[in-house]
Amino acid sequence: MTRANSTNDKGYFSLVDTAGPRLVASWAVTPGAAPLPLALAPALAREQVLAEFEELADEARAYVGATRAGSTRRAYASDWRHFLDWCGSRHLTALPGLPETVALYITHLAGERRVATVQRRLAAISQVHQDAGHPTPTEDRLVRKTMSGIRRTHGTAPRRKSATRTTLLREMVHDLPATTEGARDRALLLMGFAGAFRRSELVALDRGDVVFDPDGVRVTIRVSKTDQEGAGQIVGLPYGEHPETCPVRALRAWLALLEDDAPAVFRRMSKWGTACRSRLTAQSVALIVKRRAEAAGQDPRLFAGHSLRAGLATSAAAGGATERDIMQQTRHRSVAMVRRYIRDGELFHKGNAARFTGL
Repeated sequence: MTRANSTNDKGYFSLVDTAGPRLVASWAVTPGAAPLPLALAPALAREQVLAEFEELADEARAYVGATRAGSTRRAYASDWRHFLDWCGSRHLTALPGLPETVALYITHLAGERRVATVQRRLAAISQVHQDAGHPTPTEDRLVRKTMSGIRRTHGTAPRRKSATRTTLLREMVHDLPATTEGARDRALLLMGFAGAFRRSELVALDRGDVVFDPDGVRVTIRVSKTDQEGAGQIVGLPYGEHPETCPVRALRAWLALLEDDAPAVFRRMSKWGTACRSRLTAQSVALIVKRRAEAAGQDPRLFAGHSLRAGLATSAAAGGATERDIMQQTRHRSVAMVRRYIRDGELFHKGNAARFTGL
């Protein structure tokens, strides 16, 4: 029985049973790595070790898969399928792909897709080639020059969503109904803003992750975009100056309405208006923000789940918070990103040069 190294999506795991009583097992982390020979009894022991290696290989594949966030894996899978389909319809080889093929592909995308999408497609192509043990064509000079030209021609400025600043947030929660759903939305909006939480962080929260104390509430973020290995981060939410916009009071009021022992903090609603046991999705957070922005007279297309996080950073900067203060709450690693929020927050402050012109 021979099962050779393959380049499928499971990675490089192989088990080779030679003709004699010796079993050769190989987990080729590096393509072409020499297999590990083991001296074994020919019959039962060999089958037992094969079964054990299969189980270990499955576990190892799971660990390899855990190196990327689920959203990233899904995006890469979708991008790779698109490249496969494009190549297949033109009778081109996708894996391993030639630099010329990749350059033609991204040229096809340019103008129809955002530059960020084209860059992500390149990242997916690169990852699949690396995982399959092939040199990545995305590093070729032809591909890099083509991508550089696409960036210069079509620009790289991201489509930024509007920040939900403090004044707007007050309007968004002002007329929320006194219902279970209204209590959930109030807690989600105020907590998302005050904690500068990503929508994925909000929907992943369990009740055991929030601890109330005299100063407010401590929220433990177990895994986040900047903490993929799950070291954990604690975010403090202080009591608000105004009860109607206090995130701590809003969260406590929402949790008091949950009568079951399900762990999720933010839940879906049943058609009868009661809280389900299942979690909200990240997309649901964005829809709630859009719905409440529209209720406050804003264009919902300009808002998304990230608007809450951006709103805290921008509002704090406008209120005089330092870079360090903002980064501690947002958990940003990039000073450049935080400074962009600060510039937005100070755009019309007294230091604006136009104020000195006498208009």
